[in-house]
Amino acid sequence: MSVTPSLPRTAREIRLASVPDGLPTTENFAVVEAPLPTPAAGQVLVRNHFFLVFPGLRTLIGGEVDGVPLPALSPGDALFGPAVGEVVAVPEGSPLRPGDTVTHLQGWRDHAVVDAAACTPVGDVLPDPVAHLAQGSSAYGALTRLAGVRAGDTVLVTGAAGAVGTLAGRIARLLGAGRVIGTTRSPGKAGRLVSELGYDAVLLSGSETPFAVQLAAAAPGGIDVLLDTVGGEQLTAAVGAARPGARFALVGALSGQLSARRAGGSAPAEIDTFRVVVKGLSLRGYSGGDPPDVEQEWTGRFGEWLRSGEITFPHTRVPGIDRAPQALQELIEGRHFGAVVVEL
Repeated sequence: MSVTPSLPRTAREIRLASVPDGLPTTENFAVVEAPLPTPAAGQVLVRNHFFLVFPGLRTLIGGEVDGVPLPALSPGDALFGPAVGEVVAVPEGSPLRPGDTVTHLQGWRDHAVVDAAACTPVGDVLPDPVAHLAQGSSAYGALTRLAGVRAGDTVLVTGAAGAVGTLAGRIARLLGAGRVIGTTRSPGKAGRLVSELGYDAVLLSGSETPFAVQLAAAAPGGIDVLLDTVGGEQLTAAVGAARPGARFALVGALSGQLSARRAGGSAPAEIDTFRVVVKGLSLRGYSGGDPPDVEQEWTGRFGEWLRSGEITFPHTRVPGIDRAPQALQELIEGRHFGAVVVEL
């Protein structure tokens, strides 16, 4: 066994304490001390430095996981998700070494025993290891593989202040979009999207002015591309505003996923299928693992764009595992801008 000194025998982790009645709050989680096993053959011990707080946990906690490639969470289960950490112990013959920085899916704990095959070593392609938790791969894959952004396109990004949307606007611009429009619920976030991230206009969902009216004013000639993380009335309005041949890439459905009236696994929306037919629209959902070459391509371009200053990684760092449940509640309440990362 190759190790670094003073290996821990326990790990602090976040567990689901109870099934929420509606949206989860801090009371539904517990920080516990759990025994930490010695890595077996094919496993490594990782000290986590960062892990991602992401809205998909709402679906896993709600238990509506039909078609989702992740298991439901029951009371007593430890949460999990993307993390960046340092390998601190490996069995003999492991391809990894103590000191290697890796990404894996055993976040929400300070140490994790992980299958070596489930760890991805990170080099220096990104200037900061925490940037490996950025959610830009979904936006990049959807905009390049499904929507095929073309020079001069008008692009609408819903949920533009979230982890995907704060990267999607810049990605669309770098791919040649002529006008980029975003949506958010917060006037403060709308200002930041324009001043910091280069959105041409931002629409406010939930305002007194109907969303479809706002969209018609912001894109009087219609939209060519939709990058949708929300669904609901915003997707409905986008169909009405689409130009002939518009391409819609759906990467999320937060209108249903984060609804207190639902369990996180459904998001109904009314679609005018007549308009879809006569306008020749395409609507496709994007799965992050397909095609498999997107992640490597995105990471390379993301690193280049970060170093050149053409893109940034908007995120909030929350210090300490004890604050992780509060960070999840705040994310669901829409109180953060960009990605939310717990720093250990």
